[in-house]
Amino acid sequence: MYKKKWLTVLDKLIVYELFKTLMSVLLVLVVIIVSRGFIRILDQAIAGMISNDSLLSILGYKTIITTAELFPPALFMTILMVLGRMYRDQEMSAIASAGGGVITLYKAVFIMIIPVVFLGGILSLYIAPWAESKVDLVMKEGAESADMRSITAGKFTQYRKGDLVFYIEKVTDDGVLHNVFLQNNQHGNVGIISSQNAVIKDLVDGRYIIFSNGEQITGRPGQLDYIIEKFDEYAFRIEAKTASLKFNRHALSVDTLFDSDITLNKTELLRRIAMPLGALLLTFIGVPIAQISPRGGVYGNMLMGFLIYFSYGNLLRISQSWVENNTISFWLGASLINLILLALGVILLIRLCGLQWIVLKIKTKVAQ
Repeated sequence: MYKKKWLTVLDKLIVYELFKTLMSVLLVLVVIIVSRGFIRILDQAIAGMISNDSLLSILGYKTIITTAELFPPALFMTILMVLGRMYRDQEMSAIASAGGGVITLYKAVFIMIIPVVFLGGILSLYIAPWAESKVDLVMKEGAESADMRSITAGKFTQYRKGDLVFYIEKVTDDGVLHNVFLQNNQHGNVGIISSQNAVIKDLVDGRYIIFSNGEQITGRPGQLDYIIEKFDEYAFRIEAKTASLKFNRHALSVDTLFDSDITLNKTELLRRIAMPLGALLLTFIGVPIAQISPRGGVYGNMLMGFLIYFSYGNLLRISQSWVENNTISFWLGASLINLILLALGVILLIRLCGLQWIVLKIKTKVAQ
């Protein structure tokens, strides 16, 4: 007895085309957006606000964040491109003549889309916030050590707005500073420390420069009561330990957002949920949109798709601002725009198949 295969050759073909095109579209969009943002990060690195060693880490984290944000439009564009090309090349006519209809098309599309949307949801809800927290941490560490990175051998360097002045004759590869001079101003007194060697260390209560085999002179300018001390080892704190890092709301975990009563956190949760859910609904309306102008070429349906996505994005931002201002509840803000998008998809589906055909299919399923 012949057993019908669950995954047909047509399903495999459409899944392969969708996946290949999605990766290409997502790669192009991410490269463009990340490259523009990375230029600003390079400017900060040139200004000394970020260490050069952190650039690749920030680039990787920013790529994850941007991928999560661009996932819905990339998926929507993929549906329009692949199905639009199939209509243009008359492949849809061949599928229809072989008995394949809208249900066949939706089945093939959602075989690929559902697991991809699931991964996109994990990316939006968990991985992207983790990347945001890492970027915050790297940027904070870079800001704290910005002045220290400006210390170079052979020149006087101001630190802490002129309260500290460094001079280092040489820095070896192991991080040891040779022939170090430090002038510090504290409460009207001036201290001058000179030593043969020194190292910079991060200890429990802050960052210290530890001098070896040196001398310290302390006194008030204009007076003669200076104190001269010699030492074998002396630790001078150049930076106190700062408070714990406070992440921005984009870096907060999903559990924290769910438990929070702060409207800004609720808005952030709404934004994250909208990414995978919006991708799923945009896929639903993308199938009938691809058929609207079959003779317009591969990009003939892009204009309508752009208008729909532009309107959806703006309405989504409006609903989020309403939730933020307590104009509407969180659950209404989470469902209102998605219900509108779902209704639009149903209207487009009726236009594609006809109301009678849809009613007939529903009656057939109920009768079974």
